[in-house]
Amino acid sequence: MPTVEDVRAAASRIGGAVRRTPSWSSERLDDALGCSVVLKCENLQRAGAFKIRGATNAIRALVASEPEVRGIAAHSSGNHAQAVALAAREHGLPAAILMPADAPEEKLAATRAYGAEVVLYDRYREERTTLAEGLAEERGFALIPPYEHPDVIAGQGTATLELLADAGALDALVVPVGGGGLLAGAALVAEAEAPSMRLVGVEPEVADDARRSLEAGSIVELPTAPTICDGQQAPIGELTFAVIAPRVERIVTVPDDDVRATMRLLFEAAKLVTEPSGACGLAGLRRSIDELGLRDVRVGVILSGGNVSVGRFAALTGPT
Repeated sequence: MPTVEDVRAAASRIGGAVRRTPSWSSERLDDALGCSVVLKCENLQRAGAFKIRGATNAIRALVASEPEVRGIAAHSSGNHAQAVALAAREHGLPAAILMPADAPEEKLAATRAYGAEVVLYDRYREERTTLAEGLAEERGFALIPPYEHPDVIAGQGTATLELLADAGALDALVVPVGGGGLLAGAALVAEAEAPSMRLVGVEPEVADDARRSLEAGSIVELPTAPTICDGQQAPIGELTFAVIAPRVERIVTVPDDDVRATMRLLFEAAKLVTEPSGACGLAGLRRSIDELGLRDVRVGVILSGGNVSVGRFAALTGPT
């Protein structure tokens, strides 16, 4: 089980390989939401998302303990793929990454551009973990999963560590959740650094297994459902859930239309471009601010990624 000490160690280990992204605020955004919002802009991160934190931490820790590692295998909807491809290349290691055939083309292209071999699969019919394990065994590579790994979770927690250091006291922190690595890392940091801060997760309405699992007290499995938030279609993990369950107050959901509207709001009010999953946390805050009792307080929100093409961004945020 990872700890906050692992997060602090990760912050030292990945220094120089990841960007300390800005903590951003906008008066127009505050007025639109009815609270004071501090955005952690992981959409401006290397490889376009927070995933470079966990990938870099896991690969650096692996290389330090197993210097004879032959390469890295992974499975990912897109952002972890790009992060692993980049981090592996910087260590002179080949990478083979299993990705959904319907992943956004810009994510597939970027992963290949970083030098990785991309192997496609059908996310609605095939089980990616088993396929990825087979891929790693076939290549003789080490497998770095997108969230079910202590070093990955610790790396993702560094985003919250930076946010609290830069923004100061927050009444609440809102974090998008898919597999749960980012939220689990945030939970470890929040418990140690800001125990009175409320922690809320947000996921797509049609992919609400994390919400159902938190309410049930055990993992609830759901079939993969189509959503524009492709980065959040992964099921909650056993390890991430074990970290999240005792520490996260609540998980709320948002429909895709709310995410589209929030992407547009971020562009117009804060001049920030995000992918759908990157805007999901803020969309959840907008939709549930009164239900959560967060009006007129100070709230941090992690914008988890910005990997979206011009064409897709325009199609998602244009007239409806």
